[in-house]
Amino acid sequence: MDLDAEFKLDEDLCYLNHAAVAPWPARSAEAVERFARQNAHRGAAHYPRWMAVEKQLRQNLAHLINAPSLSDIALVKSTSEALSFVAYGLDWQAGDEIVISDQEFPSNRIVWESLADQGVRVRVVSLDTEDCEAALIDAFNPSTRMLAISSVQYGTGLRLDLERLGRACREADVLFCVDSIQSLGAFPLDVQRAHIDFTMADGHKWLLGPEGLGVFYVRPNLRDQLKLTEFGWHMIEKRGDFSQEGWQVAEDATRFECGSPNSMGAHALEASTALLLEIGMDKVASLVLDRTETLEEELQKIRGIEILSSREAHRQSGILTFRVEGYDSQVLYQDLMARNVICASRGGGVRFSPHCYTSDAVIERAVERVAECLR
Repeated sequence: MDLDAEFKLDEDLCYLNHAAVAPWPARSAEAVERFARQNAHRGAAHYPRWMAVEKQLRQNLAHLINAPSLSDIALVKSTSEALSFVAYGLDWQAGDEIVISDQEFPSNRIVWESLADQGVRVRVVSLDTEDCEAALIDAFNPSTRMLAISSVQYGTGLRLDLERLGRACREADVLFCVDSIQSLGAFPLDVQRAHIDFTMADGHKWLLGPEGLGVFYVRPNLRDQLKLTEFGWHMIEKRGDFSQEGWQVAEDATRFECGSPNSMGAHALEASTALLLEIGMDKVASLVLDRTETLEEELQKIRGIEILSSREAHRQSGILTFRVEGYDSQVLYQDLMARNVICASRGGGVRFSPHCYTSDAVIERAVERVAECLR
């Protein structure tokens, strides 16, 4: 596959920000262009075709997480929305505890802290240890109701062993909620093998799609345990029968989709997820790790560079965060952005996040521009 043909970024750009917002592959842009032309010339005359694209998107996402069925896939607006579905869908009791880490993105912290008025406590566990999984598991106690963790931490790129955590949750009868936004599209994810009860991810990072559309998975035998917090025409059985007086909640995951679908976003995300599946997620993961390793090797040639991300093989991800001794990381970030090195200021340093298609030439230019900033 010619990835250069799919990613036609401006030549002066060094794009290393897939952990924030990713550029689209050409096929996704073309899919949206076709969709827009259809709207402009035919309105919704092709609506059944749009629904076929949406169904294929669900199938793609089911493959990417190894869900039992496409009926387990809900299309949501964001990771935060899906996390809120879990937080406000479960029947909490005063004294229940939720275990999280001290490195979570605010979306996977605020939502749990918001349950304080129901008597729910949040136990924060430090990941600054050799065995992060053991630290999380050791925090379990008889009051622990859920472990809510990111598969990859947004600041440093720390990757966790989801299968080990999932086994421990199952043995302790603890619910397992995984924010997979920083890994889905970069690494394989198997919700069945890892005993994941809930997972969610936006499409605009490693999945190479648009903002405003993401995936939400609930283990099938838990769907009925989540109280619904949004209601509308789309989340019911027989949703096409607009004259029915009574109604029933949809049996499948569309019960979490209260209103009209994001058809434009679905066209883009279907195309980008199809690309990832064509490449193969094992190969994508291998290429992503190779890119971050090359970045580290090149950065280490610069005097004073300190890599903040773990470089243990099983902890590595597509995120590489670094700082420079004696240099303000925020200033360095701003200088790099001014030089068209698209990155982020996260985790106490500058965060680079290449994807599988990122070339050696882009990495070399980016590191050269880091060196220029320090002169």
